[in-house]
Amino acid sequence: MITQNTLSFLKELRHNNNRDWFETNKSIFEKQQKETKAFFNEIGQELSKIDSIEKTKIFRIYRDVRFAKDKSPYKTNFGVTYSRTKPMLRGGYYLHIEPEGSFIAGGFWEPNKEDLLRIRKEIELDANELSEIISTDEFKKYFGELTGEEVKTAPKGFDKNHPDIDLIKKKQYLVIRKFTDKEVLSPDFKTEVIVTFKAMHPYFNYMSAVLTTNLNGEPLY
Repeated sequence: MITQNTLSFLKELRHNNNRDWFETNKSIFEKQQKETKAFFNEIGQELSKIDSIEKTKIFRIYRDVRFAKDKSPYKTNFGVTYSRTKPMLRGGYYLHIEPEGSFIAGGFWEPNKEDLLRIRKEIELDANELSEIISTDEFKKYFGELTGEEVKTAPKGFDKNHPDIDLIKKKQYLVIRKFTDKEVLSPDFKTEVIVTFKAMHPYFNYMSAVLTTNLNGEPLY
């Protein structure tokens, strides 16, 4: 489980984001980090039973501030990604633990230009299957809607009057579910994480089929 001690430490770090405080409380950090890593690894083991996971990456607490305006040295969250096995399985899972800001996300955060163009071209050709997936009761229950940054007008080469231009304009294709602290601390949270990840599968399967074929539906691999 994620415990109140973990959330309390992260909240304290938010208000004391400096090296002196962190060094003084490093033993507390190491304990909370160890417990959270164990939780993340348990999630990974359960996720591997329902999907093919290529890589698990638990993010470090230390921020790269070289090019950042915010010079705070530490993140105030614990996060992990689980990458699906490429090239046939696309999409990835992300779990973010932060006081008053925990969430699950999945999808395509920074698709390369080739993948982004392929997704947009598929939507331009026929968006019915994707629209059906994101309109299901299950999708709406867990994620509400497809989200992500988008361009202001139509991308170059696309008609701004296309009926599915709202989908074509996206630069990111993400699904997100937020959690309250009470939900994170619940004994059922681990189960809820897995159920939420599983709810992404129809969307992931669609995107995987798109990104492993050309516009004629011919396999690329």
